Amino acid sequence: MSTFTTKVPGATITYDVHGEQSSGSVPLVMIGSPMDAGGFAALAEQFADRTVVTYDPRNTGRSVRDDAAAPVSAEEHAEDLHAVFVALDCGPVDVFASSGGAVNALELVARHPHDVRTLIAHEPPAGGTLPDRVTLRAVCANIVKTYDDSGFGPAMAQFIALVMHRGELDASYLDRPAPDPSAFGLPTEDDGDRSNPLMANMRGGGVDFLPNMEALRSAATRIVIAVGENSGGPSDGEMAGRAAYAVAALLETDAVVFPGDHASFSGGEPVEFAAKLREVLA
Repeated sequence: MSTFTTKVPGATITYDVHGEQSSGSVPLVMIGSPMDAGGFAALAEQFADRTVVTYDPRNTGRSVRDDAAAPVSAEEHAEDLHAVFVALDCGPVDVFASSGGAVNALELVARHPHDVRTLIAHEPPAGGTLPDRVTLRAVCANIVKTYDDSGFGPAMAQFIALVMHRGELDASYLDRPAPDPSAFGLPTEDDGDRSNPLMANMRGGGVDFLPNMEALRSAATRIVIAVGENSGGPSDGEMAGRAAYAVAALLETDAVVFPGDHASFSGGEPVEFAAKLREVLA
């Protein structure tokens, strides 16, 4: 594995190239957000026959930015990815993107359609596509406020409860008692830090994301929307799974079901997940 950096406005992005990058080969880029490159270690091991590229998003892991507490938008993440692909200088790449990374990859394809040959967008939490988006927006604003007022533990407990919730959010969701951070193994005391990358993404409107469907439909990129078999259905599933089905419907295609849940590729079922990923890439 070789590690590189590239400068972008306001930040330095770190990325890794696994294996030899040979002329004519198409790298497989694996991206998440706010998860860094380490989250793809188990999946990358299953693709020893390909050049695999992983990276740390802005303000995550080894990628630092000038203002660690400022909001980060999907547009900024997309431009960071474009800068990495320019630095790779290898032509269109294949991309497996999950969670916030899938949101950023959809924005990348809309902005730079010649960067990506095939995009597999796994459970993008594109809340702007959902019927309960107004309530979701209010819930996420409350999570950020909790972070500002009380720190990481209480805010993250609310976030975990949100992403585990199945089905649409009703108006009474915000009336529920706040979850106990210690029940999730999270700290209850405020350490004063306000640079958490997830919260920066939420400040930047990540969970309210609505893809540019006109640009995506006109792009030459082959776009596959993926959803975990354990993430529930279009109306009764977890938020990211429901959004995956909604994005697929807007693209007038069917979501492709992958093994496991939202994070199975990172440790639960990497072998089975990789087999399905190979099948879809082919």
